[in-house]
Amino acid sequence: MNPETQVPPSPIFNDSVDAGLAYNGGSKSKRQREEDGGESDEVSKKQKAETSVDDEIIEKNSVPSVSNRVRLGPKEFGSSVEMFDYFYNLLHYWATHLNLNKYEHMVLLELLKKGHEEPDKKIGKGIKGFQVRIHPVWKSKCFFVIKDDDTFDDFSFRKCVDHILPLPDEMNQPDTNKASNGSRGGKGSGRGRGKRR
Repeated sequence: MNPETQVPPSPIFNDSVDAGLAYNGGSKSKRQREEDGGESDEVSKKQKAETSVDDEIIEKNSVPSVSNRVRLGPKEFGSSVEMFDYFYNLLHYWATHLNLNKYEHMVLLELLKKGHEEPDKKIGKGIKGFQVRIHPVWKSKCFFVIKDDDTFDDFSFRKCVDHILPLPDEMNQPDTNKASNGSRGGKGSGRGRGKRR
Protein backbone atom coordinates (compact mmCIF):
# COMPACT_ATOMS: atom_id res chain seq x y z
CA MET A 1 0.00 0.00 0.00
CA ASN A 2 1.04 3.47 -0.79
CA PRO A 3 1.28 5.68 2.36
CA GLU A 4 0.00 8.69 0.43
CA THR A 5 -3.32 7.04 -0.41
CA GLN A 6 -3.94 5.75 3.06
CA VAL A 7 -6.92 7.25 4.81
CA PRO A 8 -6.24 8.19 8.41
CA PRO A 9 -8.21 6.09 10.87
CA SER A 10 -11.37 7.70 12.24
CA PRO A 11 -11.06 8.88 15.81
CA ILE A 12 -12.55 6.55 18.37
CA PHE A 13 -14.55 8.42 20.96
CA ASN A 14 -14.25 7.34 24.55
CA ASP A 15 -15.01 9.03 27.86
CA SER A 16 -11.91 11.18 27.69
CA VAL A 17 -12.15 14.95 27.85
CA ASP A 18 -10.54 15.30 24.41
CA ALA A 19 -13.19 13.09 22.85
CA GLY A 20 -15.91 15.11 24.54
CA LEU A 21 -14.37 18.34 23.29
CA ALA A 22 -14.13 16.99 19.75
CA TYR A 23 -17.67 15.64 19.79
CA ASN A 24 -19.30 18.76 21.28
CA GLY A 25 -17.58 21.18 18.98
CA GLY A 26 -14.89 22.25 21.42
CA SER A 27 -17.02 22.83 24.50
CA LYS A 28 -17.02 20.79 27.66
CA SER A 29 -19.58 18.05 27.94
CA LYS A 30 -22.50 18.44 30.30
CA ARG A 31 -21.07 15.81 32.63
CA GLN A 32 -17.72 17.61 32.69
CA ARG A 33 -19.40 20.94 33.50
CA GLU A 34 -21.47 19.34 36.26
CA GLU A 35 -18.38 17.71 37.82
CA ASP A 36 -16.37 20.95 37.71
CA GLY A 37 -18.92 23.31 39.24
CA GLY A 38 -21.93 21.26 40.20
CA GLU A 39 -22.34 22.55 43.73
CA SER A 40 -22.27 26.23 42.82
CA ASP A 41 -24.81 25.70 40.03
CA GLU A 42 -27.19 23.88 42.39
CA VAL A 43 -26.95 26.65 44.97
CA SER A 44 -27.59 29.37 42.38
CA LYS A 45 -30.53 27.45 40.93
CA LYS A 46 -32.08 27.06 44.40
CA GLN A 47 -31.60 30.75 45.10
CA LYS A 48 -33.22 31.69 41.79
CA ALA A 49 -36.15 29.36 42.46
CA GLU A 50 -36.66 30.72 45.98
CA THR A 51 -36.55 34.34 44.86
CA SER A 52 -38.90 33.76 41.96
CA VAL A 53 -41.45 32.07 44.25
CA ASP A 54 -41.09 34.92 46.75
CA ASP A 55 -41.53 37.49 43.97
CA GLU A 56 -44.70 35.77 42.76
CA ILE A 57 -46.19 35.76 46.27
CA ILE A 58 -45.38 39.44 46.73
CA GLU A 59 -46.88 40.35 43.34
CA LYS A 60 -50.08 38.44 44.06
CA ASN A 61 -50.55 39.99 47.49
CA SER A 62 -49.52 43.58 46.76
CA VAL A 63 -51.26 44.43 43.50
CA PRO A 64 -54.52 42.85 42.38
CA SER A 65 -54.01 41.41 38.94
CA VAL A 66 -55.94 43.07 36.14
CA SER A 67 -55.96 39.86 34.16
CA ASN A 68 -58.26 38.00 36.57
CA ARG A 69 -61.06 36.13 34.88
CA VAL A 70 -64.50 37.64 35.43
CA ARG A 71 -67.70 35.62 35.30
CA LEU A 72 -70.90 37.35 34.22
CA GLY A 73 -73.69 34.81 34.37
CA PRO A 74 -72.67 31.80 32.27
CA LYS A 75 -70.00 33.76 30.34
CA GLU A 76 -66.39 34.15 31.48
CA PHE A 77 -64.03 36.90 30.32
CA GLY A 78 -60.25 37.04 30.55
CA SER A 79 -59.77 40.77 30.08
CA SER A 80 -61.62 44.06 29.89
CA VAL A 81 -60.96 44.24 26.13
CA GLU A 82 -62.50 40.80 25.63
CA MET A 83 -65.54 41.86 27.67
CA PHE A 84 -65.85 45.15 25.76
CA ASP A 85 -65.64 43.37 22.38
CA TYR A 86 -68.35 40.90 23.39
CA PHE A 87 -70.85 43.61 24.36
CA TYR A 88 -69.88 45.86 21.45
CA ASN A 89 -70.54 43.06 18.95
CA LEU A 90 -73.77 42.13 20.69
CA LEU A 91 -74.93 45.74 20.55
CA HIS A 92 -74.13 46.20 16.88
CA TYR A 93 -75.31 42.85 15.53
CA TRP A 94 -78.57 42.39 17.48
CA ALA A 95 -81.76 43.66 15.86
CA THR A 96 -83.34 46.75 17.43
CA HIS A 97 -86.54 46.54 19.52
CA LEU A 98 -86.13 42.78 19.96
CA ASN A 99 -85.66 41.21 23.41
CA LEU A 100 -82.32 39.50 23.89
CA ASN A 101 -82.33 35.75 24.53
CA LYS A 102 -82.00 34.19 27.99
CA TYR A 103 -78.23 33.70 27.74
CA GLU A 104 -77.49 37.35 26.92
CA HIS A 105 -80.16 38.40 29.45
CA MET A 106 -78.22 36.65 32.24
CA VAL A 107 -74.91 38.15 31.08
CA LEU A 108 -76.31 41.70 30.85
CA LEU A 109 -78.06 41.38 34.22
CA GLU A 110 -74.76 40.39 35.87
CA LEU A 111 -73.02 43.25 34.04
CA LEU A 112 -75.54 45.68 35.53
CA LYS A 113 -75.27 44.21 39.03
CA LYS A 114 -71.47 44.11 39.13
CA GLY A 115 -70.57 47.08 36.97
CA HIS A 116 -73.20 49.80 37.28
CA GLU A 117 -72.83 52.51 39.91
CA GLU A 118 -76.54 52.33 40.84
CA PRO A 119 -77.75 48.82 39.91
CA ASP A 120 -80.81 48.94 42.18
CA LYS A 121 -82.04 52.08 40.44
CA LYS A 122 -81.60 50.55 36.97
CA ILE A 123 -83.14 47.20 37.88
CA GLY A 124 -86.01 48.60 39.96
CA LYS A 125 -88.66 46.04 40.94
CA GLY A 126 -87.59 43.64 38.21
CA ILE A 127 -86.46 43.31 34.62
CA LYS A 128 -88.66 41.97 31.86
CA GLY A 129 -85.88 42.01 29.26
CA PHE A 130 -83.07 43.80 27.49
CA GLN A 131 -83.27 45.39 24.06
CA VAL A 132 -81.02 47.22 21.67
CA ARG A 133 -82.60 50.52 20.66
CA ILE A 134 -81.59 53.79 19.06
CA HIS A 135 -81.00 56.37 21.77
CA PRO A 136 -83.45 59.29 21.29
CA VAL A 137 -80.86 61.97 22.07
CA TRP A 138 -77.56 60.53 20.82
CA LYS A 139 -79.01 58.72 17.77
CA SER A 140 -76.79 55.67 18.30
CA LYS A 141 -77.45 52.08 19.37
CA CYS A 142 -77.67 51.53 23.10
CA PHE A 143 -78.69 48.77 25.52
CA PHE A 144 -82.03 49.39 27.21
CA VAL A 145 -83.45 47.74 30.32
CA ILE A 146 -87.16 46.93 29.93
CA LYS A 147 -88.58 46.88 33.45
CA ASP A 148 -91.56 44.90 34.71
CA ASP A 149 -93.73 48.04 34.72
CA ASP A 150 -92.98 48.49 30.97
CA THR A 151 -90.72 51.49 31.54
CA PHE A 152 -87.31 51.45 29.94
CA ASP A 153 -83.96 52.96 30.75
CA ASP A 154 -80.67 53.01 28.89
CA PHE A 155 -77.25 52.14 30.32
CA SER A 156 -73.66 52.31 29.13
CA PHE A 157 -72.00 48.92 28.82
CA ARG A 158 -68.66 50.73 28.40
CA LYS A 159 -68.90 52.31 31.87
CA CYS A 160 -70.00 48.99 33.41
CA VAL A 161 -67.07 47.12 31.85
CA ASP A 162 -64.65 49.85 32.94
CA HIS A 163 -66.00 49.62 36.50
CA ILE A 164 -65.45 45.83 36.65
CA LEU A 165 -62.06 45.73 34.88
CA PRO A 166 -60.45 49.02 33.86
CA LEU A 167 -60.25 49.52 30.11
CA PRO A 168 -57.00 50.64 28.45
CA ASP A 169 -56.69 54.43 28.20
CA GLU A 170 -57.17 54.51 24.42
CA MET A 171 -60.49 52.64 24.76
CA ASN A 172 -61.74 54.65 27.71
CA GLN A 173 -62.48 57.80 25.70
CA PRO A 174 -65.82 57.75 23.90
CA ASP A 175 -65.73 58.38 20.17
CA THR A 176 -65.74 62.09 19.46
CA ASN A 177 -67.07 63.84 16.43
CA LYS A 178 -64.31 63.32 13.90
CA ALA A 179 -65.24 66.49 12.02
CA SER A 180 -64.14 68.61 14.96
CA ASN A 181 -60.66 67.08 15.06
CA GLY A 182 -59.08 69.67 12.80
CA SER A 183 -60.02 68.66 9.30
CA ARG A 184 -61.59 71.59 7.45
CA GLY A 185 -62.20 73.44 10.65
CA GLY A 186 -61.40 77.00 11.59
CA LYS A 187 -59.90 79.40 9.07
CA GLY A 188 -59.72 77.68 5.79
CA SER A 189 -59.64 78.48 2.19
CA GLY A 190 -62.75 76.56 1.25
CA ARG A 191 -62.84 73.69 -1.18
CA GLY A 192 -59.90 73.39 -3.48
CA ARG A 193 -59.43 77.07 -4.22
CA GLY A 194 -56.05 77.38 -2.55
CA LYS A 195 -54.84 80.50 -0.81
CA ARG A 196 -56.15 83.84 -1.97
CA ARG A 197 -53.53 86.48 -2.40
